[in-house]
Amino acid sequence: MPLITILVEDNQTIRDSLIPTLAELGGMKVVATADTAATALAALQEYRNTWQVAVVDLFLREGSGLTVVRACQRRLEFQHVLVLTNYATSEMRKRCLALGADGVFDKSTELEMFFAQCNAYHSK
Repeated sequence: MPLITILVEDNQTIRDSLIPTLAELGGMKVVATADTAATALAALQEYRNTWQVAVVDLFLREGSGLTVVRACQRRLEFQHVLVLTNYATSEMRKRCLALGADGVFDKSTELEMFFAQCNAYHSK
């Protein structure tokens, strides 16, 4: 069964390549995409009882991925938030984890770890 996923990413090219890759390597089905914090919050609300993974970039067309991560603090037990960003500094990792992210991954160097984490959710 694929993981019901919301993808929060402002770059259309990245979204277009990431969606099939999430399906193939992560066993995920993207049911909604968002390029701003506001549209991400709306998607999280729309799928509030069904989404299983939110994949969140930090820099969005409008707003911040940190706002999205913060909004997920009261998520259900089966819901996971993974930050996938080009700005995975140690300080940003600490901030994201403090806000409740389950993991923070660098888009350029940590995709293998990101997909390993996604696949781990299938066994839960």
